[in-house]
Amino acid sequence: MVYDVVVIGAGAAGLMCAAQAGYAGRRVLVLDHAKKAGKKILMSGGGRCNFTNLGTTPQHFYAENPYFCISALKRYRPEHFVSLVERHGVEYVEKAPGQLFCASSAKEIVRVLLTECEWAGAEIALGTHITSVEQVGEGMRLVTSLGRVDAGVVVVATGGLSIPTMGATGFGYELARQFGLEVLPTRPGLVPFTLSDTWKVRAAELSGMSLPAAVSCNGRQFVEPMLFTHRGLSGPSMLQISSVWQPGEPIEINLLPEEDVAASLRDARAATPKRQLSTWLGERFPKRFAQALLEWMPENDPTRPLAHYNNDALDSWAERLNRWQLKPAGTEGWRTAEVTMGGVSTEAISSKTFAVKDLPQLRFIGEVLDVTGELGGYNFQWAWASGVACGESC
Repeated sequence: MVYDVVVIGAGAAGLMCAAQAGYAGRRVLVLDHAKKAGKKILMSGGGRCNFTNLGTTPQHFYAENPYFCISALKRYRPEHFVSLVERHGVEYVEKAPGQLFCASSAKEIVRVLLTECEWAGAEIALGTHITSVEQVGEGMRLVTSLGRVDAGVVVVATGGLSIPTMGATGFGYELARQFGLEVLPTRPGLVPFTLSDTWKVRAAELSGMSLPAAVSCNGRQFVEPMLFTHRGLSGPSMLQISSVWQPGEPIEINLLPEEDVAASLRDARAATPKRQLSTWLGERFPKRFAQALLEWMPENDPTRPLAHYNNDALDSWAERLNRWQLKPAGTEGWRTAEVTMGGVSTEAISSKTFAVKDLPQLRFIGEVLDVTGELGGYNFQWAWASGVACGESC
């Protein structure tokens, strides 16, 4: 079998690339070991797929070379993908500013991609295993469970290591190393934290409770809800900060980001000296959490009026509420991570065509590269943008 372009990986980036290459007149084959295309798309966004973010900029991405993603993101913008889904009749909703989700099901996005591939004449072979990929003359040769496949260009769109139950493997990184490319250290990103000992027990008792918070670490801050789980902390703010957190580091949680607690408590003491601290807390937090805060600080008598708290005691509460320092035990790991931090170094990759600079017959796109977006639809926009840039230039 001979093709102009063989794409390894039937995910977001791979299918987008295949359709573009097909429309450019290339004979295209997509290979994937999974039995279903777009498996990670189907489970994303709670099954509704946060398929883009209207506010996408290069600043929403982590990479050793922060400039690499600029070209592709400029050329294929969120409005381009919105136009595509609208042409296919997909209804969508804006759940949070800029974050677009399917109104019904993520299956709609997979349908769009498969339809585009069909219209573009790209073939898709699922349940196919690849034994080897090697350069042969001016082209590439793959040995697969379908037999030998010769290609002018091989595009690696295998994704990262997150959610192995969806079929994630390190195959793309192995290929990169085989051809002499550097693979930067990988770790789970956009992943819940685990806690240990006392804090694990405390979190479990509040499991399912969500609170607004500003969470900080390593110079980054995210103001979004946090969620207590049976094993630790999750929710958008925790997933976001996990991408910059390193093992052993503390995170800082501001439970009242809109309020200067020290000043507020002093004002309350002056205005209503007989009011109890438990009443003040109950006005700001769910009753169960306010009660938990008091229980976590056993030196406090919940019936004690504010007038009996000196400035040091009020400052101590301000520290707990505005600057709560907590050291996670770790994260939930690849099992639940939404993305992979690190990956194939972009130093040897063209930011315009995604070809390996010394071997243009080989290209890498999407999550397998060292480009990772924040939570909120940015990673899908990177998949579309990198897929289009590569597909058009194949």
